[in-house]
Amino acid sequence: MVTLAEVAQHAGVSASTVSYVLSGKRSISAETRQRVELSIRELGYHPNAGARALASSRSNIIALMVPLRTDMYVPVMMEIAIAVATHARTFGYDVLLLTGEEGPDAVRRVTGSGLADAMILMDVELDDERLPLLRRTDQPSVLIGLPADTSGLTCVDLDFGATGALCAEHLAVLGHRDIAVIGEAPAVYERHTGFAERTLDGLRSRARELGLRVLHRPCEGGFDAMSLTLARVFDERPGTTGFVVQNESAVEPLLALLRRQRRAVPEDVSVIAICPDQVATQASVRLTSVAIPAQEMGRQAVEMVIAKLEGRGSVEVALIAPELTIRASTGPAPASA
Repeated sequence: MVTLAEVAQHAGVSASTVSYVLSGKRSISAETRQRVELSIRELGYHPNAGARALASSRSNIIALMVPLRTDMYVPVMMEIAIAVATHARTFGYDVLLLTGEEGPDAVRRVTGSGLADAMILMDVELDDERLPLLRRTDQPSVLIGLPADTSGLTCVDLDFGATGALCAEHLAVLGHRDIAVIGEAPAVYERHTGFAERTLDGLRSRARELGLRVLHRPCEGGFDAMSLTLARVFDERPGTTGFVVQNESAVEPLLALLRRQRRAVPEDVSVIAICPDQVATQASVRLTSVAIPAQEMGRQAVEMVIAKLEGRGSVEVALIAPELTIRASTGPAPASA
């Protein structure tokens, strides 16, 4: 293993100069810095993480809290997590992934142990139990998601309220008047998870303005659960011609059941999904959809938390505007409607 002394000898400088280049604690001339950095690259030197942490009082680790629940679509969560980990490395940070449903205990563990320099939290609820602790600690943090009260917090998310409104507008323009929302599993709404609640609020609010009737039904996903949910929808609202699906695991069962009932998509029924592009384009009918910008959310969260670590961050809420892509699953409402 290459040592700091060997780097110093190769660059023709003192060991302390190499240390100052690595830590940035003292001003070093550009010429000397370049010489030291060249020697580091040529020799393949990697500073000892423990020694570096002791010297700088930093771990160069960001804790990412991702509760992996069975009622959530894990691929989206992991895509965000991978985006966070990949982008953090460009700033020289590693990511500590915390996947348990520990709530406030996880925040206490990170802040009390020095495990990480900062935190990024996902699966944010409207009244999240972790938030009082975040507001009391000096440790930088960013939420991927929006709680009901964002005061004193830094957040990034897709604008799910605008997403719901955009879905209502698209179906209204096509002449649909009765819309059913196939939502996440009931437990997601029982926890008052932010993205699901805000989508529904945005859709209902815009639907009222446009004169649409909306029926919301949570669904566990899977064929059997979707079969029961769809039967309820048509029993309560036989004239339903538009569906908005915010539940990736319910997409293909819904399309299969509509085919079984001889309801053609989009001639008889239009379907919009709020899901990753991959889910929309690989479905049995290419779905009109609003994409989940997982990579963009992860990238922005990292840049926000790094700015805080460098003393230039601010409390802010960044909402990513939704984009609706029209594909084969939406069309004009049938004349009989």
